[in-house]
Amino acid sequence: MGLFKKLLLTGTPAIDWEMTPEFTFGTYESWGGNERVRSKKERVYYFFIDAWDEVPKLCLMERGIKYARVVAEILAPPEMVQQCVNEQGKVALFERTHPINEQLKQWLLANIIESDDDSKVIPLEIPVGKSLGETGLPGRDAEPSLPATVPLPPEPAELSEEDVVALIKQYNFAEQERNPQGTFPHVLVDNGDGLTVTDRATGLMWQRAGTDIMSNRSMKREVARINHEQFAGYADWRLPSMAEALSLLENDKMANDQYLHRCFSGEQPFVFVDAIRKPGGQWFVDYKQGRAFWSSGTIPGGFGRLCRKEK
Repeated sequence: MGLFKKLLLTGTPAIDWEMTPEFTFGTYESWGGNERVRSKKERVYYFFIDAWDEVPKLCLMERGIKYARVVAEILAPPEMVQQCVNEQGKVALFERTHPINEQLKQWLLANIIESDDDSKVIPLEIPVGKSLGETGLPGRDAEPSLPATVPLPPEPAELSEEDVVALIKQYNFAEQERNPQGTFPHVLVDNGDGLTVTDRATGLMWQRAGTDIMSNRSMKREVARINHEQFAGYADWRLPSMAEALSLLENDKMANDQYLHRCFSGEQPFVFVDAIRKPGGQWFVDYKQGRAFWSSGTIPGGFGRLCRKEK
């Protein structure tokens, strides 16, 4: 198959035409599902539409247990891809990762799977893990001019869309969809351990990196493990509240192509927050898009960046 040859994928890969973004959650992230895959080495490939940007894209996903990587973009006719998005109806406003329709499947079979012409296959680079390096921030012993500390609500919450909008407006967070001109002050300092920074504006210590993609349930277990091992010397790490996660948003994209200070790792583009959506769903903050969003849990989980309140 020319597709896999161009992508340099080894073994005997094959397309799973029945797999969808929704089905992957139960297959690879939730525990106890009937379709649970037992081997961590197993990889499944399926096509999906990424509609997070203004122009939706047809992509090929490589999926495994706690593993997800987009390996290629497929240059399908734009009007065909857009038609598939339109068929999603109102769900497209919130769930922006979609299964392909029959029309796209037939186009893929004729033009990608059964064709020797691989010019419509655009491989995506495998992300290389990077050292976090220097933060470029003052050390915690420095005495920068400090604004008044802003206490943010730390508690788990059940939030409606209207609640989130009100929260963003109240603290003037730089949320690109609902308040793009927002300015929330940061006073980030380097704690000198290579692992954490502290925002003196909020009194929160943050992981510079974070946790890999997980389900909600496995994320809670990971938080317990991190506290048991006392990451950076502390045992009170937790998921941020919605307000706390939004407080890190920058007005402009930084070096990692995210609305996030460059002292943080770029490998956790969207993170869980300790908030569920009313009437249903899980809230996340997406630093690549600079916005809060919710999902029904059918995307392949989310990443984590934990925080703790400095005493």
